[in-house]
Amino acid sequence: MIHYTYKTQNTCSTVIDLDIDKGVVTNVKFTGGCNGNLKSIPILVNGMTADEIASKLSGVTCGLKSTSCGDQLAKAVMAAKQAELDGKH
Repeated sequence: MIHYTYKTQNTCSTVIDLDIDKGVVTNVKFTGGCNGNLKSIPILVNGMTADEIASKLSGVTCGLKSTSCGDQLAKAVMAAKQAELDGKH
């Protein structure tokens, strides 16, 4: 298992922290952003694979922005998956 920190871009949240073990994501935590939504998303995705999360959330937008916290989570889990495969912590 590795812990991964992802700095978000163009969202109210600034950082996403998560753990990944053999592609399965747990302990997702957002810093900043809309409190209710960002408490709910981690509950919904806990125990899902990075691929499952990315397939559901990739491309979701927020208002006029080209991204969202969900879309940034999709990017974060795929980056974490690659880091796990590469053996980087």
